[in-house]
Amino acid sequence: MEEVQYLDWSNSIQILNKAYEAGLFVLIIGPKGTGKTSLVRDFAKNKNINLDSINFSLRTRESHLIGTKTLKEGTVSFDEGLLIKSMKSGDMLYLDEINSAEADVLLRLDEALDDRRQIVLKESTGEVVKAEESWFVVSTINPLTHSGTKELPPQLLSRFPVRIRLEYPPENIELEIVKKHISGNHESEILQAIKLANTLRQAAAVEELFYSPSLRETIAFGKLLDKGMSSKQVADIVFGNVYAQWGNIEYQKVSDIITSMFGN
Repeated sequence: MEEVQYLDWSNSIQILNKAYEAGLFVLIIGPKGTGKTSLVRDFAKNKNINLDSINFSLRTRESHLIGTKTLKEGTVSFDEGLLIKSMKSGDMLYLDEINSAEADVLLRLDEALDDRRQIVLKESTGEVVKAEESWFVVSTINPLTHSGTKELPPQLLSRFPVRIRLEYPPENIELEIVKKHISGNHESEILQAIKLANTLRQAAAVEELFYSPSLRETIAFGKLLDKGMSSKQVADIVFGNVYAQWGNIEYQKVSDIITSMFGN
């Protein structure tokens, strides 16, 4: 399948370009499914630079970033982690959902990201690794309302002086994004699905619902329409059923909204 080009509705590519030219690290802030990762991948592709990615969670350890000692055939060696490899190569490093990481991991990151852009390999020889001048770091964070996320320490925030706020796109732009992924002509049905998604997003924003649908859901809606399914059936599958995990009241609330918009 042909790779879909990122539709830059927020002028984010230009901001990334200016930050890259100035040697400034970038923080992208926004809810899940707003295209943060697609934006970063498209930027790296257009710049023709290698992209290393780390997706953070509570399971991410220092060793994933720095590396680990290994014993092979009686010889102790050190397998470098992705952070060290990226610094040495001067590639672009993408730190996805950085505010899901544990404090000890963030502490080592902070060491590498300060103005000296170097880190001491205390796990190995004590060598000081200094990043190549071309090294460029982009990080993303989800809002604190998302489970598993934490507030970033101020000193780490300061390492990313360029900040991009990425929200869900306007309805007409979201329609154009979905149309890039499908072959059929379902414009009116997709617009209705986008209106549904925005209704659910707004409810989640004021904590009336537990889940906010992303661009992935509206794209999935369009793809299932391509396969001949009815818009009501797809709306139930893509947007409605997920709420059943929070109980019947939550599910019925969303199911009623879908019925009011798509019929029985």
